[in-house]
Amino acid sequence: MATVAFHTLGCKVNHYETEAIWQLFQKGHYQRVDFDQKADVYVINTCTVTNTGDKKSRQTIRKAIKKNPDAVIAVTGCYAQTSPAEILDIPGVDIVIGNQGREKIVAYVEEFSKQREPINAVKDIMKTKEFEELDVPLFSDRTRASLKIQEGCNNFCTFCIIPWARGLLRSRKPENVVFQAKQLVAAGYKEIVLTGIHTGGYGEDLEDYSLAKLLWDLNTIEGLKRIRISSIEASQIDDEVLEVLNQSDKVVRHLHIPLQAGDDEVLKRMRRKYTTEEFKQKVMEIRKALLDVAITTDVIVGFPGETDEQFMNGYRLMEELQFAKMHVFPYSKRTGTPAAKMEDQVPEDIKHQRVQKLIDLSNRLAINYGGQFIGKELEVITEREFKDTDEQGLLTGYSDNYIQVVFEGTEDLIGKICSITVDKVGSEYSYGKITSLITV
Repeated sequence: MATVAFHTLGCKVNHYETEAIWQLFQKGHYQRVDFDQKADVYVINTCTVTNTGDKKSRQTIRKAIKKNPDAVIAVTGCYAQTSPAEILDIPGVDIVIGNQGREKIVAYVEEFSKQREPINAVKDIMKTKEFEELDVPLFSDRTRASLKIQEGCNNFCTFCIIPWARGLLRSRKPENVVFQAKQLVAAGYKEIVLTGIHTGGYGEDLEDYSLAKLLWDLNTIEGLKRIRISSIEASQIDDEVLEVLNQSDKVVRHLHIPLQAGDDEVLKRMRRKYTTEEFKQKVMEIRKALLDVAITTDVIVGFPGETDEQFMNGYRLMEELQFAKMHVFPYSKRTGTPAAKMEDQVPEDIKHQRVQKLIDLSNRLAINYGGQFIGKELEVITEREFKDTDEQGLLTGYSDNYIQVVFEGTEDLIGKICSITVDKVGSEYSYGKITSLITV
């Protein structure tokens, strides 16, 4: 039996798509082996969000070629989409396929095996109007499943290459989303994470349908315990979405809303479509609709031209908004984006100091948020054994409001929902004790 190995760089969407590509190879009777092993076919799913992403992608491609010079090397993903010629110039690359038409990948591998002629299957992504249907009925993580509901982005932020790698916004057909969600629930998943490149934009290209309507449709699925949105822009949380958050017993008390910068001038240069005041208002509306909600965010530090004063404006805003957690990134130049050509690039050492300051703030805010739940019960879906300590017999999982809780328990609880009383909180995870097992 022919073997195939995968390596995924970059975001959760890429990981989802690798799982989907593996389903195609499985149907073609391939056996999956670890990427470090010798395989007949290597599939590298690449990232291009930063220049480092490109570099890491090239290193991984070379590693596969070195592992087995006779293997078929297929490269897909965002770097493949934006720079196919650059990839085909690497001796040993056989197939380059971008972010569409991947349902043909197994056929391309077989075609190459017969013809031994390199295949460039990358098409103009900006002309793509249809969502690429790639089903994933199973994941290796048995408690939480990702479900891709849209592709592409229409925003064109000045720091971001993604619209050129992923194309414009395309929503998946509602009936296909619901069908796959039912499949996942039938396979035993309790939580579904709705994911995409610009997830909250779902439905903007559909007639008489919206993200709120999709959430209501998913809400009716029997056996589904939790619906989580991987990321959503503040402007996409309209009154209809707020109503679902308020009334649904399945949409979780956690929203990831990218802020990116806490100063209006910086937001303008980033070409973000909101002011700090609008963002703040939206957060207040969400907190009214959803009691005890965890709001997490992304922040880019040291964007070109960011002054100390602008950084501190952001710092104070983040402190005021009391995020439950912040993902902090130093600004990284991406060739081909307007921001890479901007003057006043911030020196690396200043970026580093600012990043550290925000990480310290994030840790403090996480403890503040978690502290509200000491002595209270949280429903936790047990995910795995906890191995970040020498102590034995510990399990971990996430509450609906995205607190990672560690507790004593036996392996047979994995995949089950436990009611946990929280007794100690930290910035990364909290500790608690099982009060009861919840049968669903």
